[in-house]
Amino acid sequence: MFRQILIQSGDHLCLPSRLVILSERGESKNPQLLLCSFSKPLQGHSIAEISLHRIDIIARGAANLMNTPHASDRLIVALDFDTLEQAKRLVSELDGTANFFKIGMGLQLDPGTNQFIRELVAGGKKVFLDYKYFDIEATVERAVSQASKIGVSFLTVHGNSSIIQAAVRGRAASDMKVFAVTVLTSLDAEDIKEMGFNCSVEDLVLHRASQAVKWGCDGVIASGREVAPIRGRVGKSLLVVTPGIRPDGYGTDDQKRTMTPGEAIEAGADYLVVGRPITGAPTPRQAAAEIVAEIGEALEKRAKVSA
Repeated sequence: MFRQILIQSGDHLCLPSRLVILSERGESKNPQLLLCSFSKPLQGHSIAEISLHRIDIIARGAANLMNTPHASDRLIVALDFDTLEQAKRLVSELDGTANFFKIGMGLQLDPGTNQFIRELVAGGKKVFLDYKYFDIEATVERAVSQASKIGVSFLTVHGNSSIIQAAVRGRAASDMKVFAVTVLTSLDAEDIKEMGFNCSVEDLVLHRASQAVKWGCDGVIASGREVAPIRGRVGKSLLVVTPGIRPDGYGTDDQKRTMTPGEAIEAGADYLVVGRPITGAPTPRQAAAEIVAEIGEALEKRAKVSA
């Protein structure tokens, strides 16, 4: 529900016009300022002449935009480094190009990691905590609760129904989103067979995605190859974060189920996790910008298909 609308544009509402909307989201009851821009000008009307009906129309448009992340917001850069100093340098270099960062187990035991997460959040960045929590229910619930208190946006968990549900309880009324891991992108059919699963990778991913919906997860982690089948099974009831992203012409490294950024977005992925193609590039900022551009182009194609 919109509590207050402030229109900023001087004497006349001509775009790029901007709305600052004070809103309440979910169950958190914490008001948040949201800045939205519109691409079509509303010229020739002073602010005093804008009717309440028109304000309602603009507000509804803003609501749609709030649920549609910009291309740059869909890129999650993996800070898979040996030291925090390396991670901090990359965050600084990518400022204004990428604002969402994954912190995984490589930095977990660094004594400064928790403070680093707080600094990222305080600086307006978003954090994807990819620790893949897999433990007894009480431990997972406490760990997830702690993560929610420091401002983490996304978090991964792995396990059966009781473990996943414990993670959802741990999130409580926070805005943090819980993602269930399906099958790592470094695994293929032979790998999961070795682990005791006598089915295809796609079947296992789809089973886990279906269960994630039942267990109250916000989304799943899945390779680009399984995104379309997931959409076919559960529709848009889950967000899909896709790792194993490799730009055209880039090697696969240790990944076995890869896709290009454009292919994954066109298939229906919501967010892409990219590490080495950016962190190992001669100019990481340029590499990130090129991926963001590819995401944007794919989003336009996807929009035309669904129109």
